[in-house]
Amino acid sequence: MASLLWGGDAGAAESERLNSHFSNLSHPRKNLRGVKSTTVRNIDGSINNIREDDEDDVVDLAANSLLNKLIRQSLVESSHRVEVLQKDPSSPLYSVKTFEELRLKEELLKGIYAMGFNRPSKIQEMALPMMLAHPPQNLIAQSQSGTGKTAAFVLAMLSRVNALELFPQCLCLAPTYELALQTGRVVEQMGKFCVDVQVMYAIRGNRIPRGTDITKQIIIGTPGTVLDWCFKLKLIDLTKIRVFVLDEADVMIDTQGFSDHSIRIQRALPSECQMLLFSATFEDSVWHFAERIIPDPNVIKLRKEELTLNNIRQYYVLCEHRKDKYQALCNIYGSITIGQAIIFCQTRRNAKWLTVEMIQDGHQVSLLSGELTVEQRASIIQRFRDGKEKVLITTNVCARGIDVKQVTIVVNFDLPVKQGEEPDYETYLHRIGRTGRFGKKGLAFNMIEVDKLPSLMKIQDHFNSSIKQLNAEDMDEIEKIDY
Repeated sequence: MASLLWGGDAGAAESERLNSHFSNLSHPRKNLRGVKSTTVRNIDGSINNIREDDEDDVVDLAANSLLNKLIRQSLVESSHRVEVLQKDPSSPLYSVKTFEELRLKEELLKGIYAMGFNRPSKIQEMALPMMLAHPPQNLIAQSQSGTGKTAAFVLAMLSRVNALELFPQCLCLAPTYELALQTGRVVEQMGKFCVDVQVMYAIRGNRIPRGTDITKQIIIGTPGTVLDWCFKLKLIDLTKIRVFVLDEADVMIDTQGFSDHSIRIQRALPSECQMLLFSATFEDSVWHFAERIIPDPNVIKLRKEELTLNNIRQYYVLCEHRKDKYQALCNIYGSITIGQAIIFCQTRRNAKWLTVEMIQDGHQVSLLSGELTVEQRASIIQRFRDGKEKVLITTNVCARGIDVKQVTIVVNFDLPVKQGEEPDYETYLHRIGRTGRFGKKGLAFNMIEVDKLPSLMKIQDHFNSSIKQLNAEDMDEIEKIDY
């Protein structure tokens, strides 16, 4: 299995440069002109430069998707119930419990086991028989990072490739350069025993002269570059593509122009081409896009995870200003036995200020905000999971999708609000949903100013739950909290 970005020694050097760039991936934010930069010292003595600004941290879907791939290096078993909708309901529904049942080529089985897969995940059990069927079947599937989704469609591509035919046969679209490289690494790992099967990246910076004869069988790229390669440079003959994969569809439609690019590419594919679409979420916009681009599909959907507040006891503390909030936080922190805690701030400025205060008071804390690179965020989350820090201070970049079993307390240092000071109910649910998971009890504390009390009462009414007032200066009252 070989990977090529460019040919020859120059190509190898450029590939190294790209990988170096990938490891330093950052996601710039808007409106940072004139923002003051300050430093926060990490527990290990290293320095983080943190920009001070009062804007809410923006949740970048593509960055979040990459983050989840990086922190979920091993398979996680999804607790969601899998639902299958077949295009032909009368046909038998197959599932597999072992990879041997799929009757794969020996070199593919070796690649799967070398990657550490021992048996199919829940999603793979249902998806792989459809993806590897003869004649090929189209598929729309919902699957989160860590459930073996990428490995499943990579297996489908590698199964359909003819190594003796030296032209592009499989095409995979990803919404970003970095996600394309991640997918390519899975192809290279799984296909390392597949002699003469090669992968090439259609990503920014990989400039191929018009009319170049591409002999690599698997192309992975972003929609804009792939579109240029197909129609402007005439590098890829779409009529010869056997497998078309569109990954991270929810991120794709969130990126301007990418859904139109993807549809234009899909329309040039032959009718017998197998088409596979994957998305972590299935809002109406994603579903409409999927139905436009994938004809006559089988569908695998996950029942929505029902986040509940039933096993989370919620409290609020009235405060005058942020120093008041910090004092209340210290009183609670000193009176309750805490496993690990996540503290949510609405802005980077408050998150940075709180981190400095807690470190100066001798607490082991780490700071997670959107201006850190994705690699840095993944490292911080892994340290927190390993228990190296007991407190994680974060903005909304950590509000959903990241589970740490040891988290027993969540603190809203700032109440989540939308523009116009309307409560952000969904963010509140996902924030305090970080505790009380896996059947355990949890505690949530809201530090609020008096003028935010009406917003909190709206949240209480919205979820039909009880949020009790707590006097943070009464140590006896805090210690009576049943935990």
